[in-house]
Amino acid sequence: MYESFFGLRERPFDLAPNPRFLLPTATHREALANLEYGLTGRKGLTLMIGEAGSGKTTVIRAALARWQTAGHAVAHLNNPTLTRNEFIEFLTDSFNLPPAVAGSKTRFLAALTAFATERHGRGQVTALLIDEAQSLSAELLEEVRLLVNIETATDKLFQVILAGQPELATRLNESGLRQIKQRVALRCNLTTLSVSEVAAYVAGRIHVAGGVAAKVFTREAVMAIHAHSGGVPRVISVICDNAMLAGFAANRRPITSETIEEVCRDFDLQPIGAAPAVSAAHPVAPAPEVDDAPREEPAKETEAETSASREMFEHYSVRTARRSSFF
Repeated sequence: MYESFFGLRERPFDLAPNPRFLLPTATHREALANLEYGLTGRKGLTLMIGEAGSGKTTVIRAALARWQTAGHAVAHLNNPTLTRNEFIEFLTDSFNLPPAVAGSKTRFLAALTAFATERHGRGQVTALLIDEAQSLSAELLEEVRLLVNIETATDKLFQVILAGQPELATRLNESGLRQIKQRVALRCNLTTLSVSEVAAYVAGRIHVAGGVAAKVFTREAVMAIHAHSGGVPRVISVICDNAMLAGFAANRRPITSETIEEVCRDFDLQPIGAAPAVSAAHPVAPAPEVDDAPREEPAKETEAETSASREMFEHYSVRTARRSSFF
């Protein structure tokens, strides 16, 4: 809807985990490196922890795209609330094992071991990647531990990556799960973004969508986005998408901090550390009405304001092709 108004080819802040829009911050690069090393280094069990909305699924999608291109066999489970039998059926189907083996755990393990061994001999990897792993039952966590035990005297034949929210780390501290925690060979944590990383996140996504960040958001707007989002990528995207819709409806660009404040009041997003607002003081405003009437030329920043915005985005933005292969 607002793409042409801001000079874009596509919407830059959709919530779908599109790996083209992955921002390679230091923590995200470390997470990708850990996943890559955990898989190709045959480490057995790798753990990735991050708050909801921190970008775990986007990192996973980027990693999967690389691995599939390299010919690795990786089963991706993004809804792990399964029974043990359903879990075995999922793995049987994912690795194209004979359907009959799903009815017997003995036959299933034999078939999976033979499959992983054959691929290992050809230099290929067999792995299972579980997203939202904090939802795994204790029974399935035990099954995961046993899968990690598929090995030779020198190599792990079956790699497992668990990605989940901090609750997963808390669960692994339980005494009954100490055996699986002891098998974690690699661990990485996705942290929230700093203000400079928020600027890079916004600039990088707008660049991928075909636009120029300094023409879309002012420097003060980005500072407000960081303050209200707490540096959580999913929340940043929600704020930016709605702010761009509001700017389009009001014929206003670039988007200022005032628009960001309006959007955040509508979503009841307080600056991190601020006291909760009384709901009666800030009723939720209706969605902006959009009409097809001829538009006046939107208000422009002063030359000094535009220069300040451009300087910030150029300083912090991702240099796309030269800086990262993830876009």
